[in-house]
Amino acid sequence: MGTFINIGNAGFKRIRNSEYVDKSGLIAVVNRTLFTEQCFSCVTRCRRFGKSMAAKMLCAYYDHSCDSRSLFTDLEIAKDPSFEKHLNKYPVINLDMTYFVTRFHDDDIVGKIDAALKEDVMKTYPQVETRDDDDLMDFLSRVAEETSEQFVFIIDEWDAICREFKSGTSAMDRYVNWLRRMFKSLNAARVFAGVYMTGILPVKKYKTESALNNFIEYSMVEPMDMARYFGFTKEEVRALAEKHGVDFDELMKWYDGYQIGDEQSMFNPNSVMQALKSRRCRSFWASTGAFDAVANYIHMNFEGLKDDIIQMLAGGRSPVDPTGFQNDMSVVRSRDDVLTVLIHLGYLSYNWREDECYIPNREVAGEMVNAVKTTDWKNVIEALEQSKQLLQATLDGDSEAVARGIDMAHDENTSILSYNNENSLACVLSIAYFYARNDYVVHRELPTGKGFADLVLIPRKDVDSPAIVLELKYNRDADSAINQIRRRQYPTKVAQYTGDLLLVGINYDREKKTHECLIEKYEKESI
Repeated sequence: MGTFINIGNAGFKRIRNSEYVDKSGLIAVVNRTLFTEQCFSCVTRCRRFGKSMAAKMLCAYYDHSCDSRSLFTDLEIAKDPSFEKHLNKYPVINLDMTYFVTRFHDDDIVGKIDAALKEDVMKTYPQVETRDDDDLMDFLSRVAEETSEQFVFIIDEWDAICREFKSGTSAMDRYVNWLRRMFKSLNAARVFAGVYMTGILPVKKYKTESALNNFIEYSMVEPMDMARYFGFTKEEVRALAEKHGVDFDELMKWYDGYQIGDEQSMFNPNSVMQALKSRRCRSFWASTGAFDAVANYIHMNFEGLKDDIIQMLAGGRSPVDPTGFQNDMSVVRSRDDVLTVLIHLGYLSYNWREDECYIPNREVAGEMVNAVKTTDWKNVIEALEQSKQLLQATLDGDSEAVARGIDMAHDENTSILSYNNENSLACVLSIAYFYARNDYVVHRELPTGKGFADLVLIPRKDVDSPAIVLELKYNRDADSAINQIRRRQYPTKVAQYTGDLLLVGINYDREKKTHECLIEKYEKESI
């Protein structure tokens, strides 16, 4: 057993000794690529989504220096036809790039990586001749030639150097050349049965071409057949909730909402496990260390990015084209680049069918609000901070306080809040009632007809509060808004959810740039 080669299965044993959700089906996907043109895989996902756990699992499965059968016989992979064929059959090189990035900060970091790995492999194959001018790839080629063994190479946090050293620096150029030397040379297919790299960002692009265009990339934007292994599925979380006696609906509210490929409902794995352990749902996102980067990207405010963030905080979606991003967090040049980075970091989810992104859940929404608070978006920040008081004022029937709260959410200097279409009105209401998402499921409806937008708030399970139906009128009066609700019989539509209901009519006076509000308790006999 070495430091980097044939490290055994101790890492995966620890995982199996803990609460483990079976993601071993990933191995079958990788097995199908071995000894093919697709054997070079770069699998990237955001922090705390199980990257390192997957790397340890693959090491335990492929490493020929240990017997890992007992760790897998009760898992999904044991039922796959490829299970026996590749179980513990290969010498495995395991490189955790953070091991070096946290120790070395000079331009020669790549030289130190190559030398350390070569020394470890040499100890494992002392019978193979080495030469003074050998680098790692030279020696691996000779091992493959003399022993007929082919390696599985697993790199965890492959992009750690990319995040530590900016594009164009000597260290970055040397790293890219090292990767090319290892995996694009003529000997690569003879040396490696398969290569699996994991990290946050897909392979770095230079100009319009990938530096490693022989790698098959699986990412938050394009996960392909690995999508279901990127996070926890709804069925997996439901089973965990039942096992631990935790409210599944709360777990959904906090950690669900990611669309990854064709998987419509994926959960943040780390946050779910943390919530089960602490037996309460809260944000575990701040510990990922990406907050400062997110705040900086939002500060850039490329091409109306502010409007997109507000739109998404209000529960909406924003169009995004992720294809131009250079996969380098230090090279962010456009609105689409920022949104794409936020998708890779897990702050946004991506719907590939519509090319849209959105904030997936309460946990991430809270962190996005914290990032917005570092900006100079004064009106938006004040509206978000006052949204708790606005909800309480609504429940108390304090119409004047509600009108003032809606005024605060109306920022004339932000185009999306300029009250020029139905979506703008709904966005204002959604921002104003942002806090309500803690206790309510918020439904935005955009009925036909000029100047109308409504919001329906349905209380979540175990929340003892009335449902709320809000309607906004433009240059009319609050009575007209209430009558609008009654004519469309919204109370009838929401009656199945709750017996208590508030009708809230809001009118915007264009000249005064103020709102008036009327709040009524719904009485069945009045309809």
